[in-house]
Amino acid sequence: MTSPRIVLFGATGFTGRLTVEALLARGAHPLLAGRDPARLEALASSLPVELPTAVADVNRPATLRRIIEPGNVVISTVGPFARWGEPAVEAAIEAGGVYLDSTGEPTFIRRIFQRYGPAAAASGTTLLTAFGYDYVPGNLAASLALQKAGSEAVRVDIGYFVQGNMARRTSAGTRASALGMVLEPMYGFRHGRILREHGRTRTFSVNGRRRHGLSVGASEHFALPRTHSGLREVNVYLGWLGGLTRAAGVLSRATPFIAAIPGVKRVTEAVADRVIQSANRDDSAASGDGISSQIVAEAYDQGGRRLSSVELRGGDPYDFTARALAWAATTAATGGVTAQGAVGPVEAFGLETLTRGCAEAGLRAEP
Repeated sequence: MTSPRIVLFGATGFTGRLTVEALLARGAHPLLAGRDPARLEALASSLPVELPTAVADVNRPATLRRIIEPGNVVISTVGPFARWGEPAVEAAIEAGGVYLDSTGEPTFIRRIFQRYGPAAAASGTTLLTAFGYDYVPGNLAASLALQKAGSEAVRVDIGYFVQGNMARRTSAGTRASALGMVLEPMYGFRHGRILREHGRTRTFSVNGRRRHGLSVGASEHFALPRTHSGLREVNVYLGWLGGLTRAAGVLSRATPFIAAIPGVKRVTEAVADRVIQSANRDDSAASGDGISSQIVAEAYDQGGRRLSSVELRGGDPYDFTARALAWAATTAATGGVTAQGAVGPVEAFGLETLTRGCAEAGLRAEP
């Protein structure tokens, strides 16, 4: 019996190209899909092996449904996901199988769990959103910390940090997604339910240094409470802004008022489109050499006492995302996923298997 086909939608983008390389390194031969036939041909001709290609465009959903067959493993790297991500999800649910994406956008993550999760479960489809640096490492670190903490843990805080020049490494797709996120509502998991929130900040100790983080919506808010029933609070913080974090928190609290100004959303979308168009002309990006990532998870009891802490270390976030997607897709293609609906990484693979997979992708726990 042959393994299900892997379909990579968005193959010609920055993350898509990295994912192609990671899939080939694992012995997979995916179908490369994208909207521009010339860019697809250029990509295919640059590879050491011959891979099939197919034209698919989110503005013509039928082109996606045509290439995704029952039981396929679908990887989507097409962002901004809040604008362009849903056609691939809908096509995957219609066909059944497994869907993965590289989003880090809170609005889209919430949409996957709340809007598409029930339909996916009914069709026997597995949806694994945000399966990259955003937000697999936090799911893993938090699960390990909660396992160490035991039944007393009711809260977990997660911090994402990087060292090195990420400004030069950041892709056009990430910049466009970030622009789209600026005016979108954030959320957290507090008092046992998803709540809207803006501008929460805190500091972590990482390698003896105080690092600042700004709260963001993430997949951990939906996934962790399902695998750790005693959890009442999940907080996820991004620490990429350093000393500007507090100022960003103040700005974040003002976004509901800014978003209400007529025409603001259209302006941000227009700017995002210009960013994407510039990427189509120039796909070059700085190397990820010299960039490292640290993810910290801390579990607390009802009284606020820290029970445990876990730190994971890895390299460049983009490289990790590509390798994690490739590992998950090839594992899913060989029957390694049993959970259905919209699920988190631990639900899909189990903690031990996910730990091994992340290690293969370059992310390991500090002793």
